[in-house]
Amino acid sequence: MKKIFFLFLFAAINVVAFNQVIEGTVLKIGTDSVIYSATIYFDGAFVGTLSDKNGNFRLDISKYASMPLTVSSIGYYSVTLTNYPTDKPLKIYLTPKVYELNEVVISSKPHFRKRNEYLKVFKDEFLGTTYNAHNCDIINENDITFNYGSCQDTLRAFATNPIIINNMALGYKMTYYLDKFEYYRRSRSFLFTGNLIFNEDLIRDKTDNNLSALSYKKRRHSTYLGSRMHFFRALWEDGLTDAGFTIKNSDDDFLSYKDIVRQEDSHRQDSLNRYIKYIIRSENLRIFYTGVTTMIFFKPRLYFNKDGQFDNTAVTWEGEMLIKRIGDMLPYEYIDSGNISR
Repeated sequence: MKKIFFLFLFAAINVVAFNQVIEGTVLKIGTDSVIYSATIYFDGAFVGTLSDKNGNFRLDISKYASMPLTVSSIGYYSVTLTNYPTDKPLKIYLTPKVYELNEVVISSKPHFRKRNEYLKVFKDEFLGTTYNAHNCDIINENDITFNYGSCQDTLRAFATNPIIINNMALGYKMTYYLDKFEYYRRSRSFLFTGNLIFNEDLIRDKTDNNLSALSYKKRRHSTYLGSRMHFFRALWEDGLTDAGFTIKNSDDDFLSYKDIVRQEDSHRQDSLNRYIKYIIRSENLRIFYTGVTTMIFFKPRLYFNKDGQFDNTAVTWEGEMLIKRIGDMLPYEYIDSGNISR
């Protein structure tokens, strides 16, 4: 069964990072109206800030030069910037989610009676069905509303506020800005887009000899192994074999790093000189770890970076890696320290 999973909006174009701090203003598109308390952050990481009452913000980007910058706010679609100057203030425009208000069915009795059914479908597709996913709590479930399309095949979910998630298996608190969620009943496939920021690491408030902290570390380690992050970090370092991965093409031939990876050297005057890597294969690839995952590329190049971030809009996942969703997400600051024991 094929399922399409769009999660992170990422394009590996040069991110300018000569200066350590960027400044800017967040505004409503087509106007000069500023947006207060917008979140400016790196998708999938801990680092972020809020715009002030005048829509202004400052953010240190020194440790995140290879990552796109995301801006989100309640009632607006998120914007991801992959190429921006640091020598002058930015102006970032967000588009309101006006059209959704006419689509959401709030008072319909049939929808009210089926809310729990819809919520379960949403959690299974959004959080996943793994042990980690089942140990996630959505704090503000009442902010999520649902409706079926006129054909009664597509279930859509809308969030009036960012979705707040406590992952008690991995020890993280997260905020997810949902832009789109659709579940297709007949094909049992789904699509969702949005952006995630990690708010809190519960281990930071615990000592290493604390049982909860040790449990979090073990769960994070086992979650990391065989994950997308693990795969792309190993691929960046040309360390797939040492990490336990093998890749085959549709003819069952083994593929090496040199067979599928290329790199560009950026020498723009307003950017850092750094290498950008991408996968060039357009055929189906099978990744072997403890399970099997198929990647189908529908863009000429699949960009990725050393932190394990990749252009998820350029690939369709099937198999083991697809099972791990928001409930199994690790922040890009995560560093695996190997096997963990008492």
